[in-house]
Amino acid sequence: MAREHILVVEDEEHLATGIKYNLCAEGYRVTTVGDGPSALRLIEQDPAAFDLVILDLMLPGMSGYAVCEALRAIDRTLPVLIISARSLAEDRTRGFDVGANQYLTKPFDLDEFLSRVRNLLTFQGRATRRQWQPAGSMRCFEFGRAKVNFDTYEVTVAGEPARLTRLEMALLRYFVEHQGRVIPRAELLENVWGVPGTLNTRTPDQFLRRLRKIFEIDPANPRHFLTIRDAGYRFIAKPE
Repeated sequence: MAREHILVVEDEEHLATGIKYNLCAEGYRVTTVGDGPSALRLIEQDPAAFDLVILDLMLPGMSGYAVCEALRAIDRTLPVLIISARSLAEDRTRGFDVGANQYLTKPFDLDEFLSRVRNLLTFQGRATRRQWQPAGSMRCFEFGRAKVNFDTYEVTVAGEPARLTRLEMALLRYFVEHQGRVIPRAELLENVWGVPGTLNTRTPDQFLRRLRKIFEIDPANPRHFLTIRDAGYRFIAKPE
């Protein structure tokens, strides 16, 4: 019997065919589509139908970034592996910003590709991941110069609107719900990003810098979003 069901979103037919062939050879069920809207329609019809999405960035009409962000509005826990010829650091960072779990640059080694697929299905599969669920009672929160509505994603800083991505909002909410406590990096990776806490990545630091840039009066000397050396991070709503 076939194992996990993988959705491949790739507009280059020869590459999609090759990926499907190799995944099927490993025993996976595979569905391929050539554009973002088709992928989102399948996921909207049955969010539990797929165990992993393999997503190209350079798609016709709707970029892979937009697809990933829209997918995260439907399902926050579905693992996403981006594959792309774009190799710059800012491309990878943007991919993680919109909700990707891993990023692989084309052309890639087949063994590495299959290893990443196994990793995502094993450590971030629906049945094995431990996801943090936000407290349902908190809707609005104010700190410093900021007002945040976690239901509508409306954010203002000093009366001016600010735009946060879904992952930035998730991280902010985690900080707010655990304010005052030192939060280890591994805890953030597991509960906000849904990846193993042992993963070697600077993503939490990058996101923290973004929150500081948005909310701190002086990002170089933060009062709300603190890094505690060799321990983790701490959010203080009302610093003395």
